[in-house]
Amino acid sequence: MTSNTILIVDDEPKVRLLLRRCLESDGFTVVEAEDEPGTLAAVSGRPVQLVTLDVNLGGENGLEIAKRIRQRSDVPIIMVSGRDDVIDRVVGLEVGADDYITKPFHVREVLARVRSVLRRTDQMENAQPSAPRVSGEQTTSVEAVTFDGMIAYLDRFELLDRDGAQVEMTSGDFRLLAIFLGSPKRMLSRDRIMDLLHGTEWTPFDRTIDNQVARLRKKIERDPTSPSLIKTVRGIGYMFAMDVKQTED
Repeated sequence: MTSNTILIVDDEPKVRLLLRRCLESDGFTVVEAEDEPGTLAAVSGRPVQLVTLDVNLGGENGLEIAKRIRQRSDVPIIMVSGRDDVIDRVVGLEVGADDYITKPFHVREVLARVRSVLRRTDQMENAQPSAPRVSGEQTTSVEAVTFDGMIAYLDRFELLDRDGAQVEMTSGDFRLLAIFLGSPKRMLSRDRIMDLLHGTEWTPFDRTIDNQVARLRKKIERDPTSPSLIKTVRGIGYMFAMDVKQTED
């Protein structure tokens, strides 16, 4: 079985060496980069299953690099920082990072975080998304549903925007959308969403669902900065606030 490839992005050779030894000893393939050009080239030029990205890369901002990675790829990102700063954590998660580790770190923590993020990603990407009905949380298949001028063909994982153009969606994006379309105008807790996405256990520090919702909003909301479709229920979860109707294919 081919091992997962991890991209280590850090401008400190000693840190890269420590992470390389840690990950390779656990069977991962490791590539390295020390700046933005090397990072984007690595992400674009070869299959990479996860990136560990230092927040401070000399004169470069790791958060900005994370944004550019996210524009090109849905590859999971674990931010690494020398500061245990809440603002850095929040901003890192908001730009699309999947987890956050502070220095100094223990190699066992790194391995645990990498395995956890990869496990969640595999669960979301490899399983076939269900096609729930347009009411409740039923699993009876329907051909298509409409919402806010968009059409989702649930049986073939296709989404058309308000102009009829196909929206680029990962299986994780579509699976999350299908869950919301199956429970319109109902509050869904993060725990419930995680259960529907294969029963992954959620913890208060697990922002995977929040990151996925943010990415989905960019693809379906008229204004992602002021979402009208997927509403946040503060401290609990989310609600799909728009009517959903079955339509003819």
